[in-house]
Amino acid sequence: MSNDEKVVLITGASSGIGEATALRLARDGHRVFLGARRADRLEELVGRITAAGGQAAFRRLDVTDAADVERFVAAAREHFGRVDVILNNAGVMPLSPLSARKVDEWDRMIDVNVRGVLHGISAVLPVMTAQGGGHVVNVASVGAYEVVPTSAVYSATKFAVRAITEGLRQESDGDVRVTLISPGVTESELAESISDSGARDAMEAYRAVALPASAIADAIGYAVGQPREVDVNEIIVRPAASAQ
Repeated sequence: MSNDEKVVLITGASSGIGEATALRLARDGHRVFLGARRADRLEELVGRITAAGGQAAFRRLDVTDAADVERFVAAAREHFGRVDVILNNAGVMPLSPLSARKVDEWDRMIDVNVRGVLHGISAVLPVMTAQGGGHVVNVASVGAYEVVPTSAVYSATKFAVRAITEGLRQESDGDVRVTLISPGVTESELAESISDSGARDAMEAYRAVALPASAIADAIGYAVGQPREVDVNEIIVRPAASAQ
């Protein structure tokens, strides 16, 4: 690889921001290793990237399983020889009022949105330390800065991602670059997990103005593409016509 090419691991790569970022980074000349639960979609995405002249591979991944994330990172390292960047992008958003008591959905958000990020960080840090550097990019949300009705638990998980990211940045001493990407409303499949009818209707109205996933991929591409001595710590991307 040239000094500008990186091996980038992407979780939640089968759709939305993860898919768009895989396509963007592959076009930029990076090698992408993709993970998600839907292996059929990953296979199709890898096919598109390689047909366009890019380099990509995939492994089915459950970010809630720490051992599986370790295997994912090991597989990427075996395939491409190193791990330069991880994009912890996998997330779920089953919004509901607390009074609905959807405890299973709360647990799922905590497992994917918080533990999934921690599992990714834990798996790559020893590799990046041994290499002498790397880059951790975590996807949060504007929900990391605000709470609205039905978003209490989701926002709590994104506040947690924001705190974890800042803690890692302070602990890294510059060896590992750390970036937080916080999208506003973006075209994705996240809203499909909302089972509460009221929250689902509100989200449909909220998403009337939405960014394409490629806009977030461009922000991630910018952060990843900076020289090693430049650490882009935080990017918030919102639709221009949206107040939130």
